[in-house]
Amino acid sequence: MTPLLVFDGECGFCTRTLGWLRLLDRRRVIETVPYQRAGVPERLGLSREECAASVRWRGPDGSRAEGAAAINAALAVALGSSWPERVYRRTSGAQERAYRWVAAHRHRLPGITPWCTRYPDDCA
Repeated sequence: MTPLLVFDGECGFCTRTLGWLRLLDRRRVIETVPYQRAGVPERLGLSREECAASVRWRGPDGSRAEGAAAINAALAVALGSSWPERVYRRTSGAQERAYRWVAAHRHRLPGITPWCTRYPDDCA
């Protein structure tokens, strides 16, 4: 199963962060899609609201995560290393609090042109 990261395509900060992940994913193993693309929430068995609340991950083994756990899982796959997930297990509380703050303020944080603005045909 192809690893999948679902992000907010209307968020410039999210789009910028996705760019960093794609640089780290040198093997190009992670599929990244905005939740605004037709059928994406349903593909994960989620609502648009659930996808809008936080980044979502489906791992190569079918495992699922959201928020900071999703970011760490994606980093682990991109880097081919378990260290992001090991660090997350020890710091999950702090990471999830930080993630919730960032998610709540993401449209105010510095970013680039949002994915859905740049690629409108890719978003419903």
